[in-house]
Amino acid sequence: MTISILRTTDAWFVRNGNLAHRIRTAATSTGELLADRAAIEAAAGSGDSEAVDVADLRLTSPVTRPCRVIAQMTNFESHVRDSGMDPKTTPLTFFRKSSASITGPFDDIVKPSHVRFLDYEVEIGLVIGRDVAAGSSITEANLAEVIAGLVVTNDVSARDIQLPQTQFYEAKSYPTFTPVGPALVLLSAEELARFGDLRLRLSVNGEERQNALVEGDMLYRPLRALQALIRFQDLSAGDLVLTGTPAGTALSAPPKPIEIIGALLPPAVKWKAFFKRQAGNPKYLRHGDVVEARVATDDGAIDLGAQRTTVGDA
Repeated sequence: MTISILRTTDAWFVRNGNLAHRIRTAATSTGELLADRAAIEAAAGSGDSEAVDVADLRLTSPVTRPCRVIAQMTNFESHVRDSGMDPKTTPLTFFRKSSASITGPFDDIVKPSHVRFLDYEVEIGLVIGRDVAAGSSITEANLAEVIAGLVVTNDVSARDIQLPQTQFYEAKSYPTFTPVGPALVLLSAEELARFGDLRLRLSVNGEERQNALVEGDMLYRPLRALQALIRFQDLSAGDLVLTGTPAGTALSAPPKPIEIIGALLPPAVKWKAFFKRQAGNPKYLRHGDVVEARVATDDGAIDLGAQRTTVGDA
């Protein structure tokens, strides 16, 4: 059975239905908590009559910072096609985000004043369970030791910063650009094997924008992704690896003829024309928009919970 861990600014909890049992631990970081498995299991088996109502908790991200935040790029076939690329030739690639972008599952997403085109991407986050040195071996047999659990994430993106710069770091690293949670859901090896059954959903103001199953859409699953990553990158307990988003983001590729013409223009002219067209796209996030993101299996056996964030201005 999964264990859902919740966090407030001063405590950790295990969720049991509508109740939350406090974890008796001195851990202040996600990595430290994951090392205190005895305390987690004690809380999970608790019949504590002093358990608190989950609704009374002000939850923050169950992934603490600082940590590494690493993301897979264009990792769902539907998103690859929506971006005007060919899934058959799409490589396994990564980019970094600043962990200062991590925020809670119910906190505001703050749009910087200079950003015009703010986008959303619901993703499954892998939370690393133990330190893994670059060059180590990750196999099906030890994958559940490397991945402690999963979280809902939203890879918020400033498209008008990302695209002209042709790099992602700034555009995806502003404060509040990585909502995480509400829960860190710890999984057994058998439960992790159901990763393909997870469904990602995101809506804006009640309008569904993204809805996809991992199975049949995700190009590079966690085992293959982590095997590639660990060739050159150390990982530490509490690090966060985002696994990509399906189709349905505000940004999509322009029609092929326009794309061909744009490729012939000087970069400054091309991007000016591109964002002039994007100005008429109503799907970009605006002040007051409410973004809800959820990840779960259709049968509810694995449920990472739902986050609800509101877009505000800096």
